[in-house]
Amino acid sequence: MTKTIVVGLDGASWDLLDPWIDDGKLPTIERLREEGSWATNRSCHPPVTFPNWHVYASGKNPGKLGVFWFERVDLENGSIDVMEGADFDTAAVWDYLNDAEYSTGVVNMPSTYPPRPIDGVMIAGGPDAAEGEYRSIESGFTEPPELAEELRERYDYDVHPDPLLSSNAETGAEVEEILRLLDLRFDVAIDLLEERDHEFVHLTLFYLNVIHHFFWDEEPSLRAWQLIDDRLAEIDEMEDVNLVVTSDHGSMETEAEFYINEWLAEHGYLQKDRSADYYFQRLGLTRENVLSVAKRLGAVDLLAKIVPERIQRMVPQEDGVKRGRKMEAIDLDETAAVASSQGPIYLNPDVADEETRDQLIEDLRAVTDADGEPYFPAVYRGEDVYSGEHVEDGPDVVVEQRPGVHVNDGLGGGEIVTEPDRWAAENTMTGIFLAKGPDFEPQGHLPEIDMVDVAPTLLATYGLPIPTDVDGEVLPIFEEQRDPGTREPIELGDDRGSAEDEVEDRLKQLGYME
Repeated sequence: MTKTIVVGLDGASWDLLDPWIDDGKLPTIERLREEGSWATNRSCHPPVTFPNWHVYASGKNPGKLGVFWFERVDLENGSIDVMEGADFDTAAVWDYLNDAEYSTGVVNMPSTYPPRPIDGVMIAGGPDAAEGEYRSIESGFTEPPELAEELRERYDYDVHPDPLLSSNAETGAEVEEILRLLDLRFDVAIDLLEERDHEFVHLTLFYLNVIHHFFWDEEPSLRAWQLIDDRLAEIDEMEDVNLVVTSDHGSMETEAEFYINEWLAEHGYLQKDRSADYYFQRLGLTRENVLSVAKRLGAVDLLAKIVPERIQRMVPQEDGVKRGRKMEAIDLDETAAVASSQGPIYLNPDVADEETRDQLIEDLRAVTDADGEPYFPAVYRGEDVYSGEHVEDGPDVVVEQRPGVHVNDGLGGGEIVTEPDRWAAENTMTGIFLAKGPDFEPQGHLPEIDMVDVAPTLLATYGLPIPTDVDGEVLPIFEEQRDPGTREPIELGDDRGSAEDEVEDRLKQLGYME
């Protein structure tokens, strides 16, 4: 029987790859495009790991998942909570494959922590599988649980690199560790296909996008991609194996940082209030300089152990306060809107009404740079980009950030637009898709696809019916277009675990919640 492996490349973009392909530096990817089917893959709003890997896995938009970004903002109750894998209200493609008695393996998948049992193995990964702000997780990231020990003993497997990459000046051991982890993740995925005889395997290379963020098209990124190119060649040589390559979003060199909550404050939509973070900032005490000093002194682990978590959480980042700390830095009674990074904006129902939203959208559409170019090519009402039972929990306004502009939700820095700060590259709406294998008919360059199309296409590869709540369509990559029919969705149980504090810490350290 033909098996399928999906290689998920976090943040992969043809904008980055095309020059290297043209220069002959990625021969496997060039050949796969020539011999298979490939396209630009459009992400959902906003283009970020949470929730887009689950959008891929479920074939559904965030309005049906209940997760719209790394955090959930509820201004009516004055809370901001970090999201985790258990918050996704949906079954994934591997659940439907299991239901048809296919064995599956999921390796390093973001937004699956804590992992849940499936027929096969589940190895959680990404920024959400964490154990404290400065410590990588040692156990609890696999199902079955005992698999974690086997991964460590056989592959020297780690969920997160150590030392962790935290700036674009760290081109030595930090980069080498990421490359080591990328390589061994391929080892694990290929062994699941060959040794455990799983009929479907998904692999995500999450730290690839961390490399993008800090280095964009510099040598560390090229080295990572040449490693990937070599390993894709190895998979392509396997008999009776379909290879699908997809990303959750794209990436582009960062040109500017736009501080959305500072803009809201300047235009009267948000009222600031002084919190403890303000005084830390006045003293020049930030997470970045504390971590930098601790790394130089070799005291990161010691710092994590002796400084209480509640104190660690009070120290702001250089670009301002984030997540729940934002709630302490604003006067909620006088605030109409609060934003998350990369696009979502939430209105306070006690202050704002529909007229407020209309005016906010008009004002955001009018924001331009010095050359008159808009920072936001599009500004949407939430219900215009999302559909499903969770739309009311989602953002009221969504901005589409211009490629090269990082919409930052830091509050307290004072400036609205700055030069790029921490990241050399930012996420974009357009990623990649590529498919080649015995079940696929080469179609060459396809029109742009949507992220939600991948899951139904994978199910159609196995001849399985498509759940009726799926948004996507089967892609035309088969010799004859497949119409496997429909089925009722699988309902997941409510017995999944929680690890919210650990998730928040890891997101902050990596810069995803900055």
